Amino acid sequence: MTPTTTTDTAPAIEDTTADHVADRAAIEAVIADVETGFNTKDPALSVAHFARNATAVTVGGARSSGLDALLAAHRSAFAGPLRDQYARYDVLDVVFLRPDVALAHKGARAVEADGTPIDVGHAMVALYVLVKERRRWWIVSRQNTLVAS
Repeated sequence: MTPTTTTDTAPAIEDTTADHVADRAAIEAVIADVETGFNTKDPALSVAHFARNATAVTVGGARSSGLDALLAAHRSAFAGPLRDQYARYDVLDVVFLRPDVALAHKGARAVEADGTPIDVGHAMVALYVLVKERRRWWIVSRQNTLVAS
């Protein structure tokens, strides 16, 4: 028999036992570093907050797993197709599933190198899965999705 889930029976999974103000600020700082790495074409900064066994999926569906592979993918992208692209990131929301597990959604818009917004016909939404380990937040997974603007 297949179980039936309804809004009455499905749990709402969210940690409400702690004040996450500092955690949210730390996660926003992680994503800001990723943005700075992207805009300065710094592969090491772009992956500085990824766990060693992290996985990321690009807007084109390419999947990289492991810190070395992520670093190589960023080096290649910054030297190639992303060489002249810049973006502004906005943290759209952060949900704490557990005190040490969070989901963050990021919106990204194309900008000129000086930060002036430009319309390129699309934007991006990214889902980050983060885990707090050794008193800091680590990205364990990121999925980028292209959306029409």
